[in-house]
Amino acid sequence: MLKNYIKIAWRNIINKKLYSAINIIGLTVGLAVGLLILLWVQDETSYDKFNTKIDRIYKVNASIGAGASKQVWGGVQPPVAFYALKEVPNIESAVRIIDVWKYSKFTYQNKTIRVNTPMKFVDNSFFTMFDYQLLKGDAKKPFPNDQSVILSESEARKYFGDTDPIGKVLTANNKDLYTVSGVIEDMRANSSIQAGMLFSMKAKAKEYDGKGMWKAMDEDWGNYYTQTYLLIKPNASTTSIADKLTRIHMKLQQGIKPTDGVYQLQSLADVHLYNPDGTSSGAQIVKIFTIVAILILLIACINYVNLSTARSVLRSKEVSVRKIIGAERKHLFFQFVFETVLCFLIALALSFALIYAIMPVYNRIAGKEMQFNLFSAGVWKVIGTTIVATLAASSIYPAVLLSSFQPIDALRSRSTAVGSGAFRKVLVVCQFAFSIGLIIGTLVINRQLNFIQTTQVGFDRDHVFSVNMGDNMFPHQEAVKAELLRHQEISGVAVGDNIVSGGSSTGDTDWDGKPTDASMIIHPFFIDKNFINVFKVQFVAGGNFTGEKADSAHFILNETAVRQAGIKNPIGKRFKLWQTDGTIIGVVKDFHFASLKQAIEPAIFTYTAKSGQLFVRTTGKDAAVAIKLVQGYHEQYNHGDPPFEYKFLDEDFNNIYKTEQSTSALFNIFAGIAIFISCLGLFGLATYTAQVKVKEIGIRKVLGASVVSITTMLSKDFLLLVIISLVIAGPIAWYAMNTWLQDYAYRVSLSWTIIPFAGISALLIALATISFQAVKAALTNPVKSLRSE
Repeated sequence: MLKNYIKIAWRNIINKKLYSAINIIGLTVGLAVGLLILLWVQDETSYDKFNTKIDRIYKVNASIGAGASKQVWGGVQPPVAFYALKEVPNIESAVRIIDVWKYSKFTYQNKTIRVNTPMKFVDNSFFTMFDYQLLKGDAKKPFPNDQSVILSESEARKYFGDTDPIGKVLTANNKDLYTVSGVIEDMRANSSIQAGMLFSMKAKAKEYDGKGMWKAMDEDWGNYYTQTYLLIKPNASTTSIADKLTRIHMKLQQGIKPTDGVYQLQSLADVHLYNPDGTSSGAQIVKIFTIVAILILLIACINYVNLSTARSVLRSKEVSVRKIIGAERKHLFFQFVFETVLCFLIALALSFALIYAIMPVYNRIAGKEMQFNLFSAGVWKVIGTTIVATLAASSIYPAVLLSSFQPIDALRSRSTAVGSGAFRKVLVVCQFAFSIGLIIGTLVINRQLNFIQTTQVGFDRDHVFSVNMGDNMFPHQEAVKAELLRHQEISGVAVGDNIVSGGSSTGDTDWDGKPTDASMIIHPFFIDKNFINVFKVQFVAGGNFTGEKADSAHFILNETAVRQAGIKNPIGKRFKLWQTDGTIIGVVKDFHFASLKQAIEPAIFTYTAKSGQLFVRTTGKDAAVAIKLVQGYHEQYNHGDPPFEYKFLDEDFNNIYKTEQSTSALFNIFAGIAIFISCLGLFGLATYTAQVKVKEIGIRKVLGASVVSITTMLSKDFLLLVIISLVIAGPIAWYAMNTWLQDYAYRVSLSWTIIPFAGISALLIALATISFQAVKAALTNPVKSLRSE
C-alpha cells in the first residue's frame, strides 16, 4: 500500500509540473525563511539557559531618583554583595563582576598581543554559581593569589599554543605580572556575560589605598559600577531580599534618601531581553519576529491549500472512479496526505540547502553567529515543530475535501465537485492581509530609522573623528593640538569625553534651593575649552570655558539639567558636583547624547585641560589628509604602541542603532519574501482560472470581446480580494506599528496615508502577477480553445 501511495504521489507531481513547481518553490522559500527566523528567535530566548540554577540567580539593579529623573541602573555598589551574604537571609552566594579597562596588552616571552576580548574582575563564587566549565584549575579556589588570571581556551591558545598554560606568567602593559591559574571554556555566544580573561576581585580591592573617601571597596557606597548576582534559596521572596538590601544601604550610608538607591532583583533569564527597569530591550523584536515567521509559514501553507483545492475540480473524476472500483475514503485521505508529505519532503530538502547557502549572509545581517547543524537537538526541535505544524495546516483540509467527493455528482458535473471557492477566497484574503501588514511594518521601520539618522541631534558630528592618544602622546597633547591647527585641512581640535556615548551618571549633586527630598541624575562630560566650539553646541545663556585655572570650579549645564533642578537665572549660581563646589557659567541647548529611544537627560560639562581622547574636525574633502597628519604625530610619540586607530563619530552614532538597522534590513527581506510567495500562489490560481474558463474565453472572443475586457474579467475577482485584505490588515498593522513606536521618546508621526500606499503597492504587484497569465489567456486562438474537448 505504501509503495502504491508513493508511486501515485510521484506520478501526480511529475504530470503537473507547473503546479508542482509553484507548490514546491513556495514551500521551500517559506520553510527556509520560517526556519531561519525561528532559529534566531530560539537563539535570543536561549540566553543564559545553560545555567542549571538560572531559576534562582538574580541580578541586583538600583532604582535611582524620582519623577522625571528616575533611572534604573544595572550596576550597584561593591558592598551590596558583601552585606547581602552577611545580613540577608535566603542568599546562598553572591558574585560581583567588574570590567577591567586598565590593560591594553599582554606579553609572554617575546610575544605581545593587544587585548581584543572583554576582561573582568570576578569573585571566587563565579565558578560555582554559573555553569562556565573550568577546564584547568580549581573551581573552589580559582585564584591562588591576587596576581592570578584565568584565560578562556581561545585566549590561552593565542599565548601558549597547545602547551599547558598553568603556571606561566603574563606581563600586563609591561609592568604587572599575572600567573595563569586556570583555563575556562569559551563563553557561549548566548551568554549575557562575556569574557576572555578573568581576574580576582581581590586585585580590584587593592586599588583602594585607604586614603580616599571610601577606605575599602566593601565600604564604597558612592559608586555604582558592579554587576552583582545573587543565588537565592528556593521559594525565597525577591521583594523582601531587595527591601532588606535597601534598608542596609540606608543604615550604612548616612544622609541619603530612598531616592538615592532602592534595589530591585531581576531574574537572570530576563537580563538579555529586558532592561533593568523592566522595559523591553529585545523582547518586543523577538515577539515581532515570531509572528513574522508564523505569517510567512502560513502564507506558504495557504498557497498549497489554495492550489490543491482549486485543482480539486480537475481531480474529481479521478476520485470518483477510484471510489466506484472500491477505494475507501480513508485510503483516499491518506493518499492525498502522502502527496503533501512528498511535496514537503522535497521542499524540506531544498530548504535545508537554501539555509546552508544563505546562513553566512543572514548571520551578517542579523549580527549573529548561528550554526545550522542538522545533528543538533536544538535545531531539530525548531525543525520538528515547524514541519508538524505546517504539514498539518496544509495537508488535512485538501485531503478531507478531495476524498469527500460523491461519485455520481462528480461524474455528472465537474463544477459540483468544487465546493471550496469561498474558502479559497478567505485564504487569499488572509495571505495578502499578512503581506500588506509586513509591507506597512517595513515602511514604518524604515521611516523611523531614516528619522533617527537625519534628526538634528543638537551638535555637529559630521567630519569629526576621534583618536585614543595613548600614554606617550598624552603629556604632549597641547603641543599636538597647536601643531594640528596650523594645517588648513583641520578646522578644530579638542579633547574630552565622547559626546555620543553619554558617559557615566551620578546623583552626587547639590545646588542652592535644592529641596531636601529632591535628587537629580546627571551625565558629566570632562572637556577642554575647545570642545563646545568643535562640536558647535549652542549656548542659550552664559559662556564657555576660558582655559584658566578658575575653570576647575566652573560648570556648564544643559537646558534639561537647569529645568529639572528648578534653577532660575542659573548664570552665577552655585552648583556642586561630587566634592567640587562651583559656579554655573553657561547653559547650552539640549542635545542628544544617547539613543532617541530616550528623552534628553540632564548633562553637565566640567573643565579638564587634558584627556586621553582627541577629537579632530576636518573640512570634509580633506579628511584623508587630516587622518594622515594625526597618524604622524601618533606614531611619533607612541611608536606603534598603541597602534593608531580612529573612528568617525557618525559611525559611533550609527552603532547606537544597530538593532534598528538589523531589524529594518530583515523586515525588508521578509516583506519581499511574503509578497513573492503570495504572488506565486496568485499566479497559480490565475493559471488555474484561465484553464477552467478556457471555453468561456474562446466564446467571448468569438463574440467580439477585447483582450482588455477578458483580462479585466479574469483579474477583477483577485484584485477585489486584495482590496479586502487591505481593509482588514491596514488598521491592525497601523495599530501594531504605532505601539512599536511608543518605545521611542522621539519618533515619526504615523499617518494613515501609509495604509493606501501599502495597498497600492500590493495591488500593483498583484495586478502584474495576474495580468501576465490573463493576457496570455486572452490572446489564445479561440479555435484552439473551443475544440479543446
